[in-house]
Amino acid sequence: MPRPAVNVAVKAARAAGNIILRNLNRVEGLNIEEKSRHDYVSEVDKLAEAEIIKELRRAYPDHGFLAEESGQKGRTEKVWIIDPLDGTHNYLRGFPHFCVSIGFRDHGDLVYGVVYDPLRDEMFTASKGDGAFLNDRRIRVTKREGLAGALLATGFPYRQRRHLGPQLDMTRALLGEAEDIRRTGSAALDLAYVAAGRLDGYFETGLNPWDMAAGVLLVREAGGQCSDFAGKAGMPDNGNLIAGNHFVAAAMAKVISAHSPPTLL
Repeated sequence: MPRPAVNVAVKAARAAGNIILRNLNRVEGLNIEEKSRHDYVSEVDKLAEAEIIKELRRAYPDHGFLAEESGQKGRTEKVWIIDPLDGTHNYLRGFPHFCVSIGFRDHGDLVYGVVYDPLRDEMFTASKGDGAFLNDRRIRVTKREGLAGALLATGFPYRQRRHLGPQLDMTRALLGEAEDIRRTGSAALDLAYVAAGRLDGYFETGLNPWDMAAGVLLVREAGGQCSDFAGKAGMPDNGNLIAGNHFVAAAMAKVISAHSPPTLL
C-alpha cells in the first residue's frame, strides 16, 4: 500500500504529465529560454513545475521545495526535490524519452520518490523501507555479477564540458568490459530503468539533486546501490553518480576511479 505522501506525489506527477503531453504537439510554438550554453528551459517546464508545487503545497503547506526552475523555497528540513521535465532537450525535439521526477528528503534522508513517464504511462514509486514499484508491481535491479554482458547508461556533461575528456576515458574503459552503453538524455528515467532491471548500471558527472533524488531512492529500494565515483555510498554532493546492483556498482566504481581526476572523486 503506497504511503499517503507518495499518493500526493503521484497525483502531482500526473498533473504535470498532462501539461507535458498537452503541449507536445505545439513544441515549435513554445517560449524557450537558454539558461546557459546548451541548457534550455521551456514554458512547459515552468507550467509543470508550478502545478507540482501547487499540488504538494495543498497537502503539505509547511514543506519546502528545491525545484529546477524556481530554486529553493522555504527553510525547513522537509523538502520536495522536483524536476518537472527531465529530458527537456529530448522533449523539444520530439524524442520520446523524458519524465517528471519528484523526491522527498526529510532531515537529509531520502524518504519518497516518484518518476513518471507520461508517454508510456509508467509510474515508478518508492518509499524508504517499502521497496520500489512500477505501476504497483514490485521491481528489482538485475542480478548480474559484474560488467561482463552489462548494459549501462550515461549522460554527457553539456553544462560542464571540462569534464567531457575524463568521462570519455571512463566510457572507453567501461566499454572494454561491458556489453554496451546507452545515452538517452534523462538521468531520472535512466535511474528508474536501473531500478526496474532494464539497465544494469548508470553513471554521470555533475548531476543536480533534482536530477537524481527520486531515482537514487528507487535504485536503493529495488535492492541496488548508489555512490560517488570513489564508491562512497549515498547521493553524492558533487553530483558524480554511479548506480547499479552491488556487484555492478562496485565494478563500475573500480573502473571509473582509475580514470577520474581527483576533482571528480
